[in-house]
Amino acid sequence: MKPSEPIVYVVDDDLSVRQALSSLIRSVGLRVETFASARDFLRHPRPDAPSCLVLDVLLPDSSGLDLPGELRTSGVHIPIIFITGHGTIPMSVRAMKAGAVEFLTKPFREEDLIAAIQQAIERDRTAMQERTELAELRVRFEKLTSRERDVLALVVTGRLNKEIAAQLGTGEQTVKVHRGRVMQKLGAGSVAELVRLVGRVAGQPWASGGSPAGPGGSSPSEPGAGELPPALRK
Repeated sequence: MKPSEPIVYVVDDDLSVRQALSSLIRSVGLRVETFASARDFLRHPRPDAPSCLVLDVLLPDSSGLDLPGELRTSGVHIPIIFITGHGTIPMSVRAMKAGAVEFLTKPFREEDLIAAIQQAIERDRTAMQERTELAELRVRFEKLTSRERDVLALVVTGRLNKEIAAQLGTGEQTVKVHRGRVMQKLGAGSVAELVRLVGRVAGQPWASGGSPAGPGGSSPSEPGAGELPPALRK
């Protein structure tokens, strides 16, 4: 199996269901691995590849609805498609609140399951790419010196160079030098892009297109003036 080849995990205590789902999933060219219990799945090493989990709600060792919480606690991110032969509205609501891609009641159409699997894998592929990009971005932030972080914290709130210099007790030319190094290290071509990068790493709403406040102000969703988000402080 290639490292990036998608894989579908199936957890169901019914052997005949596991065999049927395995055959179906393989028929559309996807790799599949099956497990009889949630515990077996949790113990199994998983490659770093786009994947999804087809999970029976009723399992012998635990409720399938409890597994998403266990996975989050373990730092495992995987889209889940719940299947059950005894679905109820409260059960489906709980599954969707747990982040399920789909909740299918047996017997379900093969087309519906395959469509849900393809959607889940694509979602996981996108999420993996996002996590990789964020990790690389954090490495760039780690390269900033303490003074460069001070300057960055004021730049993203809209401060002018002379205002930053006055607040930090240094010269305007020195601020320009630090500002240029910050832009270079983070790969930002503008202040607006710098704001988006900071917001993206910190998980701030203004990362996706909002703009920083003008000089002397701060928007409700950004850090306080002259202050980096906690995720970026040393």
